[in-house]
Amino acid sequence: MSIDYQQLRELLSAIAHTNITELNLKSKDFELNVRQGLPPIAVNNVVETIPETTSTPPLTPSESTVSSPVDKNLVPISSPMVGKFYRAPAPGEPSYVEKGDRITVGQSVCIIEAMKLMNEIESEVAGQIVEIVAENGQPVEYGAVLMWVKPD
Repeated sequence: MSIDYQQLRELLSAIAHTNITELNLKSKDFELNVRQGLPPIAVNNVVETIPETTSTPPLTPSESTVSSPVDKNLVPISSPMVGKFYRAPAPGEPSYVEKGDRITVGQSVCIIEAMKLMNEIESEVAGQIVEIVAENGQPVEYGAVLMWVKPD
């Protein structure tokens, strides 16, 4: 069994929106273990909490906690997954984009860290960055608006 990056993203996104609490996939050259929302367990009368990932239903940009900009012609770049938002490829490096920058389709604009994987988010629209909504290093929900773009 082989799995590419896009397939992995789709699988993790699909799992996040189900009631699946644990999934283990293993082949000769690939192993994936996913756990989410598991309750505390008792082992020898000691309660241990298993770390859990938050699973929330998808949000559309209009349902996100960020209000829509006044200019209705702006296009959101939204988070394709639950994770942590980063503006730069690594600490101390320049941000992918700044407010006022012009971007092209397919250009990397940020990173979302999900399950210890760094996922570069590419723009699906060409235009100018009008606002960067998400805060660097902060968690974001699936569908949350990361930035607003004035399309070309």
